[in-house]
Amino acid sequence: MTRLLPPPDRSRRPGPAGWWNGDRAGSSVIPAEALGVLDNSGLLGITVPATDGGPGLGPVTLAEVVRVLAAVDPALAQVPQGHWLLVDVLAVHGSADARKRLFGEVLAGRRIGNALAERGGKHAQDLKTRYAAGVLDGTKYYTTGALTAAWIAVSALDAEGRLTLVFVRRDEAGVTVDTDWNVMGQRATISGTARFEGVPVEPELVVDYAGAFAVPQQLGARAQLVHAAIEAGIAGGALRDTRAYLRERARPSTEAVRAGATSAAGDPHVLHRYGRAAGRVRAAEALLADSARTLDGIGLVPADAEAAARGSLAVAAAKAFAGEVAVETASELFALCGTSAVDERWDLHRHWRNARTHSVHDPIDWKYHHLGAYELGDVLPPNHGQL
Repeated sequence: MTRLLPPPDRSRRPGPAGWWNGDRAGSSVIPAEALGVLDNSGLLGITVPATDGGPGLGPVTLAEVVRVLAAVDPALAQVPQGHWLLVDVLAVHGSADARKRLFGEVLAGRRIGNALAERGGKHAQDLKTRYAAGVLDGTKYYTTGALTAAWIAVSALDAEGRLTLVFVRRDEAGVTVDTDWNVMGQRATISGTARFEGVPVEPELVVDYAGAFAVPQQLGARAQLVHAAIEAGIAGGALRDTRAYLRERARPSTEAVRAGATSAAGDPHVLHRYGRAAGRVRAAEALLADSARTLDGIGLVPADAEAAARGSLAVAAAKAFAGEVAVETASELFALCGTSAVDERWDLHRHWRNARTHSVHDPIDWKYHHLGAYELGDVLPPNHGQL
């Protein structure tokens, strides 16, 4: 039985990290209070175009918003990741009726969850879900945000085998979303199974999703930008907690005391390794900001394939590097802070678990591969949503 969020316990964490983040509870607790604050904050609508009644803010603002959220709780920061992608899809490919209807919902604080990936096929986008004769049928997994959303966007093949994106209400008859999300990190995303059984679909809320990737696009790059910001946020949060623990709780090692250190923060090796970690976190944040500025200059609809490639590769570099730095920083925390930092009451290992879980969302090696192919052979990267 899933329970609602208990009151925050701010006494469990050292330093400024004293904020309940849903990590221990996993899918047994829905972070309803925190998500309610997010949904009512106005942040859901920041990228809605000005022509559709929104503020029309771009990737620079979006990346910084997500980074700041993720530094506190990366699972909550990931919940609206698909939402912002879907806002972009509607902005470029949605009909006037769909934009009016769904952007009105978004600006009123109603979040869109995603149901794009599936289990059991050759890969996550090997789809069995079908949309035909106005009805949706299928089963999805990794449905981040769907459980608590007002709307769910579902990828499905139509009667002609063409990829579509179907928007349905979360509370529509035939829609069920489970809490079967049992993972080591990013627990509060509750990205479990969603089932769609004979769900009626309004024709104006169906988008030709295949066409979105048949032309040069930045939808994938902007979606990946949010993932890069989550990784940079995790790295920053881990570094923040490392600093707090070193300053407030950690004891110097016996070896450091013999060498003259009077505190853990005075150990010369701690200073060196912490300084290195801080420099790499700062570099990840700078690369994230640079990639966001690149996307801002290109725009949501790139001028050509070359422009689209520049945006995709800029974000690929930021995402790959931030993923590495997040995992490194979260691991380095324990080398710096010592044995007492592994005490379960601090839950400091959540940083590594979140970083490791999120960093395998898509392979880092392929991002570096495409960067190398472009730099050394002028090979444009693939035009899909995972780069």
